[in-house]
Amino acid sequence: MFGGGHVVLPLLQASVVAPGWVSNDAFLAGYGAAQAVPGPLFTFAAYLGTVMELPPSGWLGALICLGAIFLPSFLLVIGALPFWDELRRRASAQAALRGVNAAVVGLLLAAFYQPVWTTGITGAADFALGTAAFLLLFMWQTPPWLVVILSAGAGALLSTL
Repeated sequence: MFGGGHVVLPLLQASVVAPGWVSNDAFLAGYGAAQAVPGPLFTFAAYLGTVMELPPSGWLGALICLGAIFLPSFLLVIGALPFWDELRRRASAQAALRGVNAAVVGLLLAAFYQPVWTTGITGAADFALGTAAFLLLFMWQTPPWLVVILSAGAGALLSTL
């Protein structure tokens, strides 16, 4: 309803790359890998916990980060659930939810622009590759895993030219 894990991508990047816990390259590599597998993008937090340069990292870091990213939403659901039916019937709550949904569109665009666009699209060849991947996904309904493999191959080929 509110945009999923992509909404927190800029926040995650600012929280782990800026202090030096994870390199920007490792962050973007993990984000790309998270896009290639099914499931919530929030599990990307487990990857970040694993590759952190500061302890705890590895399995313990993954478990801590995974719990930390899911815990607030679980607590919010548990706290709001008893009141949800009454709340969603109110016109003011419905208007607020429409506003939040509209704001998420802007957050998703921001997450697409920074870090994906600014890091991944550095020239005309990158733009062409991104456009081709988009067309494969949305126009020709190519399976995402195949688009990832084809894009990785094309990106590797472009880097050698």
